[in-house]
Amino acid sequence: MILDFGNLLPKLLPQLIKSVDFTQGNGEAGSIRQISFQDGIGLKSVTNRVEAVDPENLSYSYSLIEGEGLLDKMETIVHEVQFVPGPDGGSINKMKSTYHTKGDIVLTEEEVKEGKEKALGMYKAVEAYLLQNPEAYA
Repeated sequence: MILDFGNLLPKLLPQLIKSVDFTQGNGEAGSIRQISFQDGIGLKSVTNRVEAVDPENLSYSYSLIEGEGLLDKMETIVHEVQFVPGPDGGSINKMKSTYHTKGDIVLTEEEVKEGKEKALGMYKAVEAYLLQNPEAYA
């Protein structure tokens, strides 16, 4: 499912995401992906670099490397995602975000909370889809 991110998110969040395109590579480590947002969102696009893909351990990591306004205070934001077995036969999604700020800039709790809520919103949309369509990525 994470590997199909570019196809899935524009379908689930068409009001937010216009397109997801690889500008370099095909999804393997080192690939560059641009996410374009719908007009009126307040953000035109962001660019991610795929850091690692580990299908065996169901883990994936990527860095936010470009995005107008987002990286005024940060060098990068690294997201690490892993799926682990759940207690009832399902899975649990673990996500860790590491903010690498520029110089001695310190992010406020509100800025961190806002970023976390945006990421969780996307994951909640994916979770709702998978619960309604369990065969989609089985």
